[in-house]
Amino acid sequence: MEIIVNAIILKNKKLEYQSRKIYSCGKERSKCMTNKNFEKGIAFCLLATMSWGGMFPVMTSALQHIDTYTFTCMRYAIAGALFYLVLCRQEPNRIPLDTASLLKAWFFGTCGFAGYQFLVFEGQRLAGAEGALTASIMMATMPLQAFLFNWIVRRKTPKLFVLFFILLSFSGVLLVITRGDFASLVKHPQDFGPQILIILGALCWVIYTAGASYLPDLSPVRYTTITTALGLGSAVVITAGLLGSSVVPVPSGIEVIHTIPHLIYMSLVAGFIGVLAWNIGNKILTPLNGTLFMDVVPITAFTVSAITGKVPHPVQIGGAAITIFSLICNNYFIRRETLRKASTENLPVNISTTTNMSKVN
Repeated sequence: MEIIVNAIILKNKKLEYQSRKIYSCGKERSKCMTNKNFEKGIAFCLLATMSWGGMFPVMTSALQHIDTYTFTCMRYAIAGALFYLVLCRQEPNRIPLDTASLLKAWFFGTCGFAGYQFLVFEGQRLAGAEGALTASIMMATMPLQAFLFNWIVRRKTPKLFVLFFILLSFSGVLLVITRGDFASLVKHPQDFGPQILIILGALCWVIYTAGASYLPDLSPVRYTTITTALGLGSAVVITAGLLGSSVVPVPSGIEVIHTIPHLIYMSLVAGFIGVLAWNIGNKILTPLNGTLFMDVVPITAFTVSAITGKVPHPVQIGGAAITIFSLICNNYFIRRETLRKASTENLPVNISTTTNMSKVN
């Protein structure tokens, strides 16, 4: 574990230096954004999403022994302690945050480490045997949710082709949810409660990812550590309320012991390595680019589930393919539009921000 921590610290220091160099270049920053640095951002996002693809099948087994809420608190207590150790070694003389920044960090941390975890994994549990596949496919909605978030919050109206691909993407999601039986949405709307929870949970992670751009002075390690600590605080309060009111039964010692193998993966791989790699990658690529890599999650989850004997329905595969295809096309057209606009105005183009909706008006 110490080797992993040291490697992440070294990588992050190099990336922070390169990031500061990029932003100090002004109009020449596109020349400073090397392909090597861009590839590192891709590598970190891929590392994160591949680790998360495996967590849904793992949670299927864990949820047979313990509730979502207690497990989430245990998971991020471990991951949070590791984040803190990395932060202490990398930024020992850090300056405390002001009240406004702390409130922002608390909000984003609560969205990411209470909202996302509780909604997605509770939705997965309620979805039953197919919960892992359903939850992983819902993660492919994040890129389009990010565009909608940018549209509403930053008031940047997307192009018509973006709206088209948003609708196409959600049509793929509906195929996954209904298995092609769209009439069931009207006839039995109560059956789709778990899917709604998962989509809302995915939105929480979109908000958490975008949150780093509202705290630009924080390094990825510091943003991760602070938001994890504050989000964990919210999760503990919510969990204590649920356990104290007997809405959720208190797990026994034996049940906790049964989840240790799952806890190791979820806290060390999907938690510590996955979340930190995600925030480092998004610092380089920007959140709108980074969320595109969430398409890797269902692919990884499908693979793991197939290995364990759970094969998705052909219509579900088709729906996931439509969603991923729409995102790829959307990304391509936005890049082409941004490059066209930049060439017309004779402006330099930063490769890492060509999918940012604020650049396409």
